[in-house]
Amino acid sequence: MWVSVALETDAAHADALSDALLAAGAISVSVEDALAGTDLETPQFGEPDGIANGPATPLWNESRVVALFDPSDDLIGRIALATVAAGIDELPEIKIEDVAEQDWVRLTQSQFDPIRVNDRLWIVPSWHAAPDPGAINLVLDPGLAFGTGSHPTTFLCLQWLTEILRGGSGTKLSVLDYGCGSGILGIAAAKLGAASVLGVDIDDNALIAARDNANNNGVTLGLRHSGEKLEERFDIVVANILTNPLCVLAPLLVARLAPGGRIALSGVLAPQAERVIAAYAPLIALRVGAEHDGWVRLEGRCSACSDNRFAGEQC
Repeated sequence: MWVSVALETDAAHADALSDALLAAGAISVSVEDALAGTDLETPQFGEPDGIANGPATPLWNESRVVALFDPSDDLIGRIALATVAAGIDELPEIKIEDVAEQDWVRLTQSQFDPIRVNDRLWIVPSWHAAPDPGAINLVLDPGLAFGTGSHPTTFLCLQWLTEILRGGSGTKLSVLDYGCGSGILGIAAAKLGAASVLGVDIDDNALIAARDNANNNGVTLGLRHSGEKLEERFDIVVANILTNPLCVLAPLLVARLAPGGRIALSGVLAPQAERVIAAYAPLIALRVGAEHDGWVRLEGRCSACSDNRFAGEQC
């Protein structure tokens, strides 16, 4: 049996209260929107709020801090001391609930079902049977690195790859997945028939996850830290990151395109699209190729077209 403790506070004290509760013996702490599920709910996208180099979006002004404790004596007293340590003068209302023992592994797994990208491609957790054995099935479990296929930005990139890598043309094409995370896009490209795939990321844990996921899917995925030199050119460049880093990376990503190469960028909210398009305009023309749940995919093609290796297209 565990005990869940919930306290409401403001954005200025949420982080300090979280740290104080952990110091008081909490097993875990999370911060959520106290107004979630109402018309006043505020989404968090984990990025500066629309102005380059602008201030990061703060936590919710009405935040709920939820801590999980092992049942013990004087729980209220320890929580009271934690609020004082966090600089909160008046003890907020405390909601305490018992949390029954459960099969947490099974409960977590039940939240992740196979994801259909389209008729060609599915994302299937390892504990599920493939819904369509005749499709290309990526075996991918939730992990430390971003990218399970459920986020709209990943979904948009996967759809694009299935459109580009078809008709046998993929066997001639090289792919760069910049900001590879779990490796899902690179693995999909490899399973869709790309001749070679390189995944690049700044996070060592992401590279480890991508390597393991590639092995689990029986594909070869080159992997490189973003701090290493990158001089190769690729027929396909895909980057699912966020608006600000995508703008900064414009010269690097466009320089990696082979003549006639294609690029797709995601991690961009619809209102941010024009800013990214403008950042790339001196280098390559981008357009909005698709939108899903408020996120967009931007697409472009290198104008120095010397051959035609994409299915069904003329240079």
